[in-house]
Amino acid sequence: MGTKANSSLDANLGQNLLKQMILIRRFEERAAEEYTKSKIRGFLHLYVGEEAVAVGVVQALNQEDYLLSTYREHGHALARGMNPNVIMAEMYGKQEGCSKGRGGSMHLFDSSLNFFGGNAIVGGHLPLAVGMALASKKQNKKNITSCFFGEGAAAEGEFHESLNLAALWEVPVLFVCENNRYAMGTALKYTHSMEDLEKKGEAYGIRSVAVDGMDLLAVMQAAAEAVEFIRETGKPFFLVCKTYRFRAHSMFDAELYREKSEVEEWKKKDPIPKFKEYLLKENLISQALVDELERDVEQEIENSVAFAENGTWEEASNLTRFVYSELKQP
Repeated sequence: MGTKANSSLDANLGQNLLKQMILIRRFEERAAEEYTKSKIRGFLHLYVGEEAVAVGVVQALNQEDYLLSTYREHGHALARGMNPNVIMAEMYGKQEGCSKGRGGSMHLFDSSLNFFGGNAIVGGHLPLAVGMALASKKQNKKNITSCFFGEGAAAEGEFHESLNLAALWEVPVLFVCENNRYAMGTALKYTHSMEDLEKKGEAYGIRSVAVDGMDLLAVMQAAAEAVEFIRETGKPFFLVCKTYRFRAHSMFDAELYREKSEVEEWKKKDPIPKFKEYLLKENLISQALVDELERDVEQEIENSVAFAENGTWEEASNLTRFVYSELKQP
């Protein structure tokens, strides 16, 4: 656990971080439950097990920084501060959702939070991140662009093109690879000739660090140092968080590519009880307060489901809206 992260971790911050991780976990579990009831349709990719990455990295960012994510973005959206109500409503397909019910689970978006998706194409948002960072540089803005992606995207051409241009143009991008070892369902060793993914960043002259993604404080310190480097130099940074998803790739995944015993072993590294135990040991929280946080989160989840249930469907007459640009006649 890093000294920089620890030195700024007071009781209020520690309790807030724990609540964020619990909120993400309970939200995802409830989303899975609602999916089995056919309340949520389409694709659903859950973030269970990876909470320390989203919470730890977003903690290092400020409100002016941009954030792009993958189709497994619920955790990033919640850590960024998006209201659980509008996320749940979006997954229900209701107009009160953050994308008016048209995006669903994979296309969460909130420009007021500088949260720019939710991108369903693997690796497709890496070039977007480079472009947004280049625009910030050209406009003399001081913000950075943070881009989350999985190790599966690191095998795509866009990954290499994006890192190359980010290094060449010296743009302020924080590339965050959430290495959960299996991409959709193929082990890392079968898709990458170099399993130490941080070395791929080094090959482009980008400062690169790997960190234990199951340790919130380790992620916080690594992310804080990465952000500080980017702000001081204007150059990109590649952060690899070694994590693990406890659930299947998606709700359609039969999960035949790994043993249940392996999943159980990784659950022993669960970042939530690990961080809770740290807070208890350091007297930064009490068990009574932990119980209160749990109750508060459960109520938030219930509220989000009620909000989605009471939401409205878009009129069928609007089916062709937003399909083509509506050009105004002079």
